[in-house]
Amino acid sequence: MQNFDYQRRTFLMFGRGRENEVGSLVKFEGGRRVLLHYGPSAKIRPDLLDRIKRSLDRAGLEFFELPTVDTTPSREQIYRGIDCCRQLQLDFILAIGRSAVIDAAKAISAGTFYSGDFWDFFSGRREPVHSLPLGAIVTTTDMGSESSSVCILTDQVNGVCRKFSKSSPTFLPRFAILNPELSLNSPLENTAAGTINILAHVLSCYFTNTPNVQLTDELCEGIMRTIVNILPRIIEDPNDYDARANLMLAGTLAQNGMCALGREVDHALNILEMEISARYNTAPDAALSVLIPAWMSFCLQHNVMQMAKFANRVFGVDFNFSHPEITAHTGIHKLRQFMEQCSLPQNFADMGLMEVDIHELVTNLMSHLPPQQTIGSYVKLDASACETIYTTAYTYRHPQRNYP
Repeated sequence: MQNFDYQRRTFLMFGRGRENEVGSLVKFEGGRRVLLHYGPSAKIRPDLLDRIKRSLDRAGLEFFELPTVDTTPSREQIYRGIDCCRQLQLDFILAIGRSAVIDAAKAISAGTFYSGDFWDFFSGRREPVHSLPLGAIVTTTDMGSESSSVCILTDQVNGVCRKFSKSSPTFLPRFAILNPELSLNSPLENTAAGTINILAHVLSCYFTNTPNVQLTDELCEGIMRTIVNILPRIIEDPNDYDARANLMLAGTLAQNGMCALGREVDHALNILEMEISARYNTAPDAALSVLIPAWMSFCLQHNVMQMAKFANRVFGVDFNFSHPEITAHTGIHKLRQFMEQCSLPQNFADMGLMEVDIHELVTNLMSHLPPQQTIGSYVKLDASACETIYTTAYTYRHPQRNYP
């Protein structure tokens, strides 16, 4: 196990109706003039915004509204939020919605006190030091941004929309309210998409070259088992509160840093996904769903026992100690069956991409790296490896379907 530092200051309030207590939380954190930053998912919940406003009003707080979108925030959105906080002299931000809304609030909170361009944080020129206090109310079973120190934004580079991420303790919300009831109205496709994001994040921690990390192995496996068991329940009954509650908590645990304690984390899946999303303007979760089995198949021989352990402990596949590669392959097959059951894409055609220029994808991906550099840490991926993974994702065919 590696050395590590860990601290999370985010106070979590979980359960039914907890958003009605938000006024006292903001007041406890010293807020007086509050920016309500919310996306469309907050407005479709019956009376949610009204209840939040009443709670703030009972606490004697002023509030100002700034609606936004539920997609990955852009620089322009952040500039508007920073200007709003400065002009109105606000001292607290309350983000209401999905992870994208919370990420936007993180950038706004850090940029308000910075005299330069907040983009300096994402371009590597500066580190954020001070930020406005931030609270979050989660409305979906999403990726867990409410307890994560990571913020993801988009920007246009040579006419292509690209993602940029930054990790900083200053991005951590002071508190987060998680009420699974707020996610009951979420479309099933959005719930499945958010689940894939959770799974991808845990897999990036689970497949590691760091030895002797049994405790966090167990944590990762428990979260993945929960996902595999819970998502089909939600698809069968979208109003299953307990299933939604377990999935929402899984998202928080996946992103609060605990799965990565003392172990090397591999970010190759996200890098591969971002190239597809940027080039073809696709949903990140759809690209991850397609890439996860392809990446696992490519990495199988690197550590057959770890892949076989995944199959055994997450999907209950009998361990073939004489031929562990059989167990490993069966685990990937079970993963694909799970994705099929949940109507998740498994190849580019499922995403609506009938033609994909893999050579261009790889060329663009490698152009962002120094010469001779690779991506990933569990298995270091060069251009040839990336091409193989993309090709696997492109050419996969569902066994139960007929293809012309």
